[in-house]
Amino acid sequence: MGAFTDPEVWKKARVLRNTIAELTKTFPQDEKYRLSDQIIRSSRSIGNNIAEGHGRFHYIDASKFLVNARGSTAETIDHLIIAFDNNYIDEETLNDLKQDCEKCMRMINGYIAYLRKQATT
Repeated sequence: MGAFTDPEVWKKARVLRNTIAELTKTFPQDEKYRLSDQIIRSSRSIGNNIAEGHGRFHYIDASKFLVNARGSTAETIDHLIIAFDNNYIDEETLNDLKQDCEKCMRMINGYIAYLRKQATT
């Protein structure tokens, strides 16, 4: 078993996390401890949960953390919608990042399916 940084899903989550971190620098200063903090936390949680799941001994334990990663991805989408609703990002940015999140979710779902299959073999 390789490093937690090897799976493509973790790499995708890393790119998303870094993109979100850069994006929040453009948010109003009064959002620093509100929306900016929340969206940074949720986007970081995606990769964190993938990494923690990778470190688990049993496949079923690992898949539970991936379910959490999927939830954090959905939360990140919701924060992006809030940013759009408050005119901090435009519709194109929202759609691009939403697509990135949805791709990440599909990759997480694939990883969950793989781990659950491994647990039964």
